[in-house]
Amino acid sequence: MSAPTAVMKKADALRLKLRHHNHQYHVLDEPEIPDAEYDRLVRELQALEAAHPDLVTPESPTQRVGAEPVAAFGTVQHRLPMLSLDNAFSETELRDFHRRVTERLELDASTELEYSAEPKLDGAAVSLLYEQGKLVRGATRGDGTRGEDITHNVRTIEAVPLQLMGKHFPASLEVRGEVFMPRAGFAAFNAAAVKKGEKTFVNPRNAAAGSLRQLDPKLTAERPLDIYVYSVGSVEGGTIPDRHSDVLERLREWGLKVCPERKVVEGIDACLAYYEDIGRKRDQLAYDIDGVVYKVNSIEQQETLGFVSRAPRWAIAHKFPAQEELTVVRDIEFQVGRTGAVTPVARLEPVFVGGVTVSNATLHNMDELHRKDVRVGDTVIVRRAGDVIPEVVKIVPDRRPKGTRQVKAPAKCPICGSKVVREEGESVARCTGGLFCAAQRVEALKHFVSRRALDIDGLGSKLIEQLVELDRIGTPADLFDLTKEELIELERMGEKSATNLLASIEASKSTTLSRFLYALGIREVGEATASSLASHYGKLEAVMRADEEALQQVPDVGPVVASRISAFFAEKHNQDVVRKLQDSGVTWEEFEPKPDSGGGKLAGMTFVLTGTLSRMTRNAAKDSIQALGGKVAGSVSNKTDFLVAGDKAGSKLTKAQNLGIEVLTEEALEKLLGDQ
Repeated sequence: MSAPTAVMKKADALRLKLRHHNHQYHVLDEPEIPDAEYDRLVRELQALEAAHPDLVTPESPTQRVGAEPVAAFGTVQHRLPMLSLDNAFSETELRDFHRRVTERLELDASTELEYSAEPKLDGAAVSLLYEQGKLVRGATRGDGTRGEDITHNVRTIEAVPLQLMGKHFPASLEVRGEVFMPRAGFAAFNAAAVKKGEKTFVNPRNAAAGSLRQLDPKLTAERPLDIYVYSVGSVEGGTIPDRHSDVLERLREWGLKVCPERKVVEGIDACLAYYEDIGRKRDQLAYDIDGVVYKVNSIEQQETLGFVSRAPRWAIAHKFPAQEELTVVRDIEFQVGRTGAVTPVARLEPVFVGGVTVSNATLHNMDELHRKDVRVGDTVIVRRAGDVIPEVVKIVPDRRPKGTRQVKAPAKCPICGSKVVREEGESVARCTGGLFCAAQRVEALKHFVSRRALDIDGLGSKLIEQLVELDRIGTPADLFDLTKEELIELERMGEKSATNLLASIEASKSTTLSRFLYALGIREVGEATASSLASHYGKLEAVMRADEEALQQVPDVGPVVASRISAFFAEKHNQDVVRKLQDSGVTWEEFEPKPDSGGGKLAGMTFVLTGTLSRMTRNAAKDSIQALGGKVAGSVSNKTDFLVAGDKAGSKLTKAQNLGIEVLTEEALEKLLGDQ
């Protein structure tokens, strides 16, 4: 039986009042009523909902901790990737960033460009999705493309509105933010844990991340978590302002919590002044930060700048000086990487630095090792900057014990015994074993099957290591000769797993030229460079035949990268592997680039994808467009040539129609991709 109208109105009024006071307390830090009065209002609403269960709604303030524990976290595909940021550790690096930005925008280097600046919180990045103003999903950043569904936990954070405030918010709005545990809450939580004899957290960042990964939301609700929202992701059925700082202000008006230390600054000198100011305040802030973030304030300029690999060109994190500690070098060993680089690594007396216990630190290369003159037995200063691999900064000379000896590079590879050489002009020594060296073979294969390369699902690190150890795989081409019978014999590999893996290997044969070039693991050829090569040449044979001078005509390819590509394809062994891969059925669409096009029949064309595509994923569509030289942007602008509209296309479709941009159906896109 439905509740009487008067009771429904009373419940609605209580929810509205509680949302207002929750926002005043947790977001604005300006409570208007005492806690006892707030608790009285909550109890009054709880009583009404208990008497009339049909009144209970998911966004009711009483439902923050109403969910049952989950058995496991689901996977969320982010509508737009949650990108990481490039870092600057010095004024010079920051000025280089500004120079690159102004050059790409074709502005004078002295231009006082407007930046939106705010502290870089040391917490856990999350995505919040609101549909019609109601919170419907929360997710972790994950690998940037896919994260974990933590809706049941973000709902327990008081600063996260279950219902947006005000009006005129988009029908679908995704926001990104940082969940953190304030210092005071962290100290109190750990103190309580000690009294109970429970495990304590190492630092507030780990506390925040660990709290979000609780299967029982009631446990998360007990943790003093907070959040600051710092950007938007996908927006459909509405619009947002054209300046980043105004976007943040609009989010604040809708009830979301934004950092009070944010500021708009003009010019790189003002950025540096902001950095110094926040640095002075750092210890007085209520939360941990490890630097500041600058973003080009104009959304239009952001779209012009675009992205490179996994980071935007229009934003950078300016990190604070790293934390440092003293410890002793127990040993110096040499590791062999995917490219054969033989890297010295210091084994340390374990030391707590930068929030973690460090027992290994990189020495980078032989030049650095000798420049710092690090020896076994030395007392050293070790640094850990954020998530960067710990490094030995310098030795403490007056603590050096007698009888130490200078470390020399090994003459033979510690893994395969092949000769170790150092090319003239290079600081890195390398194993000459190539794919015969197990260390290089394993890492090369891991790279080859990775998601952005050939994307062979089910072929994980352990399985690759098994196959290499059995000497079953010598090169990536051998993957395509695997049989179900031999796979079933492997440890932890049943018939179903073997069948699924073989199906994944078969599916990986259909790829793109850019993915294939990236998968080969050529030194210094990342995703962006591989895409440029594919767009410029259109055919693998053309890439393989190109000399260094010709390769340097490709965008993003300089002399060093050109020499790496040329040297790779000059090796008969590599040519044989490529041919065998093609003979195994690995294939992609090729094209003949037009003389004036700069490579690819779609060169110079910009596409935007929106809505749900029924016959291909967005990633597949993006790969296909890029393989033919086209660009894929995240938002519609007057520089967009085509909008590809799938099912449930939103505001991007409306904007494209208003701008007179040609709209393609999925079928029209397939025809465009297929026409030669």
